[in-house]
Amino acid sequence: MLKGVVYISLADNMLYKSGSYEISERAGETLGKIAKIIQDYKEYDVLIEGNTDNVPINRPNIRNNWDLSSLRASSVVQALQNNYGIEPKRLTVGGRGEYNPVADNSTDNGRTKNRRTEIIITPKLDQFMELIEKAPTEKNDTTEKSNVLEPAAG
Repeated sequence: MLKGVVYISLADNMLYKSGSYEISERAGETLGKIAKIIQDYKEYDVLIEGNTDNVPINRPNIRNNWDLSSLRASSVVQALQNNYGIEPKRLTVGGRGEYNPVADNSTDNGRTKNRRTEIIITPKLDQFMELIEKAPTEKNDTTEKSNVLEPAAG
């Protein structure tokens, strides 16, 4: 959690078949837990963001890593909607391709870290603006605290 936003980062091998955007059978347990978190925060929106390494993809109907990252994010969104009942109006798909690396793509380990899907749970814009207004104005001002993420009742 960072500044009122929840980040969940999942390695590609937790969700997809190798080199594919198809959700693997073993991803169900992980997505079920994430869906529960999303359901608990009913007033929040969810961005599903795909990321890849920089190794060119060579698959029919996938032009490049940007396509692959977007298709992977879209697969997660559709699973959350169809299998777990998450309202589609709360979900957004984003593909970042190879352009948002968290590690060096020149090593196997770095490429593995870069192949990930991030699930970002954020307040709706009006709630986010309220959080900004409540933020302390000085670094040392800790008198005004709020629990940014409290699950919706129900």
